[in-house]
Amino acid sequence: MIVKNEERVLARCLDCVKEFSDEIIIVDTGSTDRTKEIAAQYTDHIYDFPWINDFAAARNFSFTKATKEYIYVADADEIIDAENIQKIKDLKSIILPEIDIVQMYYTNQLEFGTTYNYDQEYRPKLIKRLREFYWQDPLHETLRLHPVIFDSDIAIIHKPHEKHSERDFANLQKLIQDGIPLSSKLNTMYARELFISGTDDDFRTAKDYFQTLATHVLEEDELKAVQCVLVKCGVIESNLHLILGAALKNVADGNGSSEVCTCLGNYYESCGEYQEAILWYYNAVYETQSELSLRYGQELPLDGLIRCYEALGDYEQVAYYQEQKKAGN
Repeated sequence: MIVKNEERVLARCLDCVKEFSDEIIIVDTGSTDRTKEIAAQYTDHIYDFPWINDFAAARNFSFTKATKEYIYVADADEIIDAENIQKIKDLKSIILPEIDIVQMYYTNQLEFGTTYNYDQEYRPKLIKRLREFYWQDPLHETLRLHPVIFDSDIAIIHKPHEKHSERDFANLQKLIQDGIPLSSKLNTMYARELFISGTDDDFRTAKDYFQTLATHVLEEDELKAVQCVLVKCGVIESNLHLILGAALKNVADGNGSSEVCTCLGNYYESCGEYQEAILWYYNAVYETQSELSLRYGQELPLDGLIRCYEALGDYEQVAYYQEQKKAGN
């Protein structure tokens, strides 16, 4: 585990992992609370790693301290219930030696999640410390390059005490300012986190970076995410040129994003053009898919439809969309 100032949740997590772990390794990246004192109640393997704004570097350091055959990767804000602890124990007794990675469900992502658009996902949680390489094929033999991955039914509950958006935005901006290129995955996750938990100021801070990204050749998913951010920035700043430039590109291929449609609905509603807003809110719910945040394809545009029909005095439609919202449509 890598930790920093986790005194509120660390014991809760370690009470779970101690049930199946042969050794517990804690790497602290600069705690100023009781984190290391709590960790010492569970293990003697506690190491310091000076924070360099790089979670991967801290993870890699933690792996160098492991001595067992497999490494279970934990975060301090995780919980494992008794049923799944037993599943992990059972897995330890039967795991095949050729398995390199075991994936487990990471659940409860929408309660405090800031970068995910779904409530559970598979994550690599158990990793073979030293991977062996094997030749395969009886003729024209070749090395097996891809790891053997087992998708288990084990579920880990993600239960943080707060969102990490402020920390994440600061880290991302520092990487950008330092000239460190962000991967396509990080660019998309930055956009998703903005839509799920970003403030107007967070969007303003991100605008220049995403405008630069828009001039690059990008894969479709990343490009859609960039367009969504720029449309939202345009709405925040009432910048019609920015709105149109990104929105028209987004919908031109017939696969527009719910986020763009909802933002267009927001813009026209703010201008008092309720019929135009209704068109875009409707498209957000029924004609497009959300790229980054489910709320932009369901709750937010339905709220917009209700507000617009209330402003027009059409209470029959208000009642209809209120029922749609209750039904989760």
